[in-house]
Amino acid sequence: MEPLYKTVIIKVSGESLADTKDKTCYDKAQLIKVAAAIKEAVELGVHVAVVVGAGNIWRGKLAEKVGIDRSTGDYMGMLGTIMNALALQSAFEEKGLVTRVMSAINVPQVCEPYIRRKAMHHLECGRVVIFAGGTGSPFFTTDSTATLRAQDIGCEAILMGKNGVEGVYDSDPRINPNAKLIEHLTYQEAVEKQLGVMDLTAVAMLANTNIKIHVFNMENPDSLVKVLRGEKLGSIISKE
Repeated sequence: MEPLYKTVIIKVSGESLADTKDKTCYDKAQLIKVAAAIKEAVELGVHVAVVVGAGNIWRGKLAEKVGIDRSTGDYMGMLGTIMNALALQSAFEEKGLVTRVMSAINVPQVCEPYIRRKAMHHLECGRVVIFAGGTGSPFFTTDSTATLRAQDIGCEAILMGKNGVEGVYDSDPRINPNAKLIEHLTYQEAVEKQLGVMDLTAVAMLANTNIKIHVFNMENPDSLVKVLRGEKLGSIISKE
C-alpha cells in the first residue's frame, strides 16, 4: 500500500523523551518507542524529517523565574533541542536508521548546519533528518520551526504525536471530561477558536498552504503508521 504522504515532518516534544519517574531528561524506553515508530514510517517508503522540542531540559517560564531575559532563554532552549536531537539520533541509529542532525545554530563539532538543498538530498537518499536549534532566532517556538521547515523542503504534512491526547478537542480534555474530539478543522478555525493544538503563529503560517497537520495519540507506536496509511485517526487541520 502506498503511504498517504511521501515527505513528512514529525514533531516530537521534549517532554515525551523524559523519564517522569526519575525526573531525568531521558527515558530509554521512550527513545526506543519513538525510534521504532520512525523506522516503521521509513520502511513504508516515507521521507521522514523530525523536529524536536526541549521541554524536558528547558522551558521559557524557568528563564523568567530565574531572571534570564527572554532572548537568552530562547537561545538556551535552542541548545536544548540540539541535545535532544543527538539523543534521538543515537536511538535511531541503534534501529539501523541512517540519520543526520541539522541545526539552525552552528555547532559543527556535533551536527551539520541547516542547508535546504542538503536536507532535501539526505531525505531523497532515505536518511532521517532531525532539525535542531529551532529557527535560529529567539521568540519562535519549535512549532514554528516545523512549519517553516515543512514549507522549505516541500513536506505534505506535519504529524504531531501527542502523549495521552487523541487529537484536537473543543476544550481541554484534562479539565473538561465532556470535551469533544474535532476530527477536522481549518487553519482559520484553529486560530479563531485558539484551541491550543500548537503555537498559533505557526498555524497561521500554514493558512494558505496545502500542508496538513495530523494530531494523534502516539502512545501506541502503531499510530504513526496508521496515519501514514490513511486510517482515520485523531484530527486533521487543513486549508479547507
